[in-house]
Amino acid sequence: MAVAHLAHSWRVDSPPETVFAHLTEPQHYIGLSPLVVEVRDVRRGTDEQGVPVTDYVAVERFRFLKVLRWDNLIRVRLRVVEPGAALRQSVVSPGGVRLEWTVRLTPDGDGTTVDDQMEITMAAPMRGFVTGQARGVQLHRATELTRRMARHG
Repeated sequence: MAVAHLAHSWRVDSPPETVFAHLTEPQHYIGLSPLVVEVRDVRRGTDEQGVPVTDYVAVERFRFLKVLRWDNLIRVRLRVVEPGAALRQSVVSPGGVRLEWTVRLTPDGDGTTVDDQMEITMAAPMRGFVTGQARGVQLHRATELTRRMARHG
């Protein structure tokens, strides 16, 4: 198995509590990730330690040669790491791909610095494709979250 680590930080024009509220709602990931086209089976609760969790299925849509499409159903568990300041999503995708995505929010003037970190585990032959897709999603997420939070600022 291969492991990749990706990190990206940027600033948005909304306070951490606004960004946190946005990122804890599964429906907001439609379009926040350019691959996610649907969210279903949302279940909220707590884990064994009493930490708030949200489990859901996200539908990632991949297009090949502009005419073929493949919908990849991924299971996601969103955990609150630190209320209002940090969350983690654990993703299980077909093909043995596992992703741990952590977001930390730090007050930055009247906005927020977003620290986005991913650890991805995959079969070695898939490393190039998976990390390329993940980096593209990470950069798109930064652009789209910045755009969305500009409306709230």
